[in-house]
Amino acid sequence: MSVTIFSVDHDSPAEHAGILPGETLCSINGNEICDILDYRFYETEKEVLLLLRDAQGAAREIKLRKGQYESIGLQFETYLMDRQRSCWNKCVFCFIDQLPSGMRESLYFKDDDSRLSFLFGNYITLTNLSQREADRIIKMKISPINISVHTTNPELRCRMMGNRFAGDCLRYLYQFAEAGIKLNCQLVLCHGWNDGEELERTLRDLLPLYPSVQSIALVPLGVTKFREGLTPLTPYTAETALEVVRTAERWGEQMQKQHGERICYAADEFYLKAGLPIPDAAFYGAFDQLENGVGLIANFREEFLFALEDVSSDAETHSGTLVTGVSFAPFLEELLDGLRRKCHNLTCKVAAIRNDFFGESINVAGLVTGGDILKQLQGKELGGRLLVPDTMLRHEGDLFLDNVSLKDLERELGVPVSVVPDDGGELLKLILRE
Repeated sequence: MSVTIFSVDHDSPAEHAGILPGETLCSINGNEICDILDYRFYETEKEVLLLLRDAQGAAREIKLRKGQYESIGLQFETYLMDRQRSCWNKCVFCFIDQLPSGMRESLYFKDDDSRLSFLFGNYITLTNLSQREADRIIKMKISPINISVHTTNPELRCRMMGNRFAGDCLRYLYQFAEAGIKLNCQLVLCHGWNDGEELERTLRDLLPLYPSVQSIALVPLGVTKFREGLTPLTPYTAETALEVVRTAERWGEQMQKQHGERICYAADEFYLKAGLPIPDAAFYGAFDQLENGVGLIANFREEFLFALEDVSSDAETHSGTLVTGVSFAPFLEELLDGLRRKCHNLTCKVAAIRNDFFGESINVAGLVTGGDILKQLQGKELGGRLLVPDTMLRHEGDLFLDNVSLKDLERELGVPVSVVPDDGGELLKLILRE
């Protein structure tokens, strides 16, 4: 396979060598270039020999000398150089299948692309992976890889994922571990399916793969009100969530004793559902799975309290309202109470937004919609501005899940809106006038 060059960076080695848009890049130092991983991996040499073809098929070779990790300077029509790979599975717990119509179009795309796991931290199921691609990952030592394992029982994995190859694909997991590739494993737990004894089996299979398996996150399924016609699933209760937390902590303590690292963690949602306190930040080690909500609250709390140490008692604060989901609201209130004890003029308040859009069982901040914010805050005294966490917005930072924009909030609520990074220290800076 070869890829067509879309543009050439100004003042780059490629431009100086006379490489032109429209030419096709066939290989670098004899290695075929199929996509972005090939290109990024093989361009790192100080000397590179490029095989190019023009539109008529005529071939030429160009030899470049450059810095060890300096880019050649080629751009392609898409970032990956080809199409993003979609998911072939029909998982019983798939959140995308529970979305109503009318949301951002990109939300309906089911991603399962191994390249995005390395480049952006996406999770893959391995069902889209070929042996050639697995061998390439091992050859390039691409690490870490984020894998949606769910269960190591092959038959159960096939049933849960609606893919008859899902069990066989587990072989890649063991190949990666044997090659020393670092793995972050995700288990989306469905009560009565892959928890209980099946969870014990999965942990027995995965934990011996340490140190390649560097973290395992136990994450609860999300159940929206849009599940009509889908496999019936039962949300976790306080009792069943407690069982999951106890299992994670028992295995984690065993790994801590054996290897000095806990490795296995239950997501914050399980602790909240079980009515348990969130452990301190030290409990979570390197925070390998923050994006899965593992240690997110502990990390945010530590960042806020660390920054609070440097705040003087006469510091001035902005008035305003902090928007969040129902589950995180009590922790924000706790942090603001600490700030109030130090700064008696604090006028910021917390608005916990109930998730009417997806249903009240969905209570995390990242799934709050702009429409729910508008309905629940309309006509209320919000202070000088509204603070919205960036987790509620798409990557560009302008739209909520339901296509409501920040400008819509400002216009309808009559206050300026500021976006808060997912960092406790940054939140404190936004609250303070300094």
